[in-house]
Amino acid sequence: MRSFLKRRIFSTFLFSWAGLRQAWRTEEAFRVEVMAFVVLMPLGLYLGHSGAEKALLVGSLGIILIVELLNTGLEKVVDRISLEQHSLSKTVKDIGSAAVLLSLVVAGTVWALVLFA
Repeated sequence: MRSFLKRRIFSTFLFSWAGLRQAWRTEEAFRVEVMAFVVLMPLGLYLGHSGAEKALLVGSLGIILIVELLNTGLEKVVDRISLEQHSLSKTVKDIGSAAVLLSLVVAGTVWALVLFA
């Protein structure tokens, strides 16, 4: 049982790593957001006074990456179904993009509130 569980966890890690590598290779927005995370994460750990503040600053950055990955997944599925112009495809892609925008707004708000309020 333990051996199965270890293999399963390792396989899951490999699938996730492959997804991260694919996003890095194909998505410029993801690369930019990862680079921003790499720069801002240590800054958030330094500027946060309490554990809660540090968690909010770093966590809000992590949410941006998560939402970007989900948006990328949605776009890939829509493109897989059809490359034709379709209003529903555009709607799905626009909503995914809006989710990324909102995650950026939330992160900016969290940083502003923690650092300046």
